[in-house]
This record gives sequence, structure tokens and C-alpha cells, in this order.
Amino acid sequence: MIKFLDLQKINSQYEAQFQQKMKLVLDKGWFILGNEVKTFESDFAAYCGTKYCLGVGNGLDALVLIFKAYIQLGKLQKGDEVIVPANTYIASILAILQAELVPVLVEPRLETYNIDPDLIQHKITSKTKAVLAVHLYGQLAEMEAIAIIAKQHNLLVIEDAAQAHGAENKKGKAGNLSDAAAFSFYPGKNLGALGDAGAVTTNDEALYKMIQSLRNYGSEKKYHNEFIGVNSRLDELQAAFLNVKLPCLDAENEQRHSIVKRYLTEIKNVKITLPVWDFSKNHVFHLFVIRTENRIVLQDYLKQHNIETLIHYPIAPHKQKAFKHWNDLSFPITEKIHHEVLSLPISPLLEDDEVDIIIKCINSWT
Repeated sequence: MIKFLDLQKINSQYEAQFQQKMKLVLDKGWFILGNEVKTFESDFAAYCGTKYCLGVGNGLDALVLIFKAYIQLGKLQKGDEVIVPANTYIASILAILQAELVPVLVEPRLETYNIDPDLIQHKITSKTKAVLAVHLYGQLAEMEAIAIIAKQHNLLVIEDAAQAHGAENKKGKAGNLSDAAAFSFYPGKNLGALGDAGAVTTNDEALYKMIQSLRNYGSEKKYHNEFIGVNSRLDELQAAFLNVKLPCLDAENEQRHSIVKRYLTEIKNVKITLPVWDFSKNHVFHLFVIRTENRIVLQDYLKQHNIETLIHYPIAPHKQKAFKHWNDLSFPITEKIHHEVLSLPISPLLEDDEVDIIIKCINSWT
């Protein structure tokens, strides 16, 4: 079986270093907000090109804390509208709602699966105060176009960079293309921990200090609580594991690129729509997503040939039971995407012969 993503294989290459880090953390006896977290925050900020990084519990918390911090700083108010792509993973929308803000769904471009800047203008009202730009599947949203719109309307721009570790354009890397960005280090991400973990990056000192307090019970000084905060701190041990893996991120992204180049040049099946990529570093292919009108048939066919695939994501957010008030809304591009997408294996450790098999099998599907 060619696994969709073999996390055991990916992490086994770091096992000796993980063991050393575990012993180091155990020997120090400092398990919350210790040196490993400080080191990761410093190194990841430097990697992204930002002044600040704050480790938090997970990617969803990272987004929620950004929104809540902006509310505390007076740059947002509860009830303000936040523009967000209609086809994003549900966490993007949950974060807006958990901060008591109002998500406004906007269709993506079918070619890139990212929010269509041309449609943002039509959804801006007097209540619109921010745009949440999601770098879906690892491809940067059209940040320059979004920045122009945001400047015209005095909007905050926040990146959901949960899938885009290392993606970059001529302006910089994901995490440094907006007012603030949220990252997830869920185990399957391009930079994955061995459990839940997340981070916020920003160049805004006031935002940094506010989130630093909010993630730790709203406290800057122990037992002195200035704000109603939460407990969402990057675990010391997970930070230690991330410190081992961060130096290898670019090389692993390059390996993904080499596999993608083969997929794009060698998969030739008229029933399949391949992703659009300009061969720059603006896409790190957290996922390699194809489209077909008969995706379940294709998925079953690949399974019969011992190739594991996944669907990201089978149900559009506005069709979820949790959002019953949206169920009658129509977002045809979003719905088409959610009905047709299928993710192929794209592990950086995928062997050449495995890529051969995947390509041959897809090309033989009729």
C-alpha cells in the first residue's frame, strides 16, 4: 500500500534527535514556556522574516487569539465582519465566530482554490474590518491584490498559513505578508509536531504583547490577570521536536516540488484537472489536489491498486449542519470544488517507483 502520508516514516528519520531532545527537556524539568519554546519562537520568526513569533496550542487557537487580541487593542469590535474564502477548512470560520465576529463568505478562483480578490470588493460593507486570507493546500493567496483592497478600505489582513510553511513570493514568506498570521503544526503539516501545536507571527509589537498575555490566562505577571485570557501555550516538548525539524523544512518542500513536477508533466488523463502552478516557491504543496467529476470512482480504483488518497474537503462549510443558517446559500464554485477534489500522496519521502505507480495508475483510469 502506498500510504497517503506515512508519518511514522517521516518522523523516524529524526528519532535519535527526538530522543535527545526528550532527555534534555526531562533533565531540565522545565515543561511550560521554557527554552525550547523561546528557541522555536526566535528561529521561526527569523525563518518567516517577522519580528515576533508566539507559540500556542494549535492553529485554531492562533487565529482566535489574533482576532481577540485585535478586539482588546480596539482595532476590531465584536460584530465586525471578516471576509473569508467560502471553500476554506472550517477552522478558519470557527475562529471568526469564536471571537464573536461575523464571517462573510467569498468564492475562490477555480484555478487556484484561493479567494478571488475581484469578488472581495462586492462583499465589503461599513462593518467589514478584516480579510482572512487562507493559503489553501499550501499555495499563497493573491496577497498583493488583497493588500491593495485592504489599504483602500482600511482593513486588517490576516493570513491563515496553516498549510503554507515556507511558501514565498517576491515580498516574503507566508507569515510575513500581512498584519498577522496563524500557523498550525498538526502532525501532517509540512512542518509537523508530534501532537497539536501552533504559532502566531507578526511585526506588530502591541499585538505580540497582547497575545503573549492572552495565551497565558491574560496574565503578564503570574497571578496578575489583566485580561480574560485562555490557556494556549506551545508545549515545551513539541517545541523541542519542531526545533529538530525546522532546519529541514526547505529541503522537504523542495522534495515535494520535485514530485509535483513529475505529476504535472506526466499525468495525462482528460478526466482529471491538475492544479495550476507557476513553478515558483509560492506553493509548497501541503496537498496535491486534483479534480474529477467521478472522484469516488477514481478513489476506489486507486484503492484497488493499493494507493491511498484523501478528500480535502468533502463538505463545503456552508453545507455543514453546524451552519444550518447557511445551508440554503449558493456558492457554485465552492460546491464544485468540494464535490470534485481528491488529494494524491505527496510525502517528501515518496519513492520514485511509488510516483511511477501512481502516475501509471491514474493514466490508465478510464
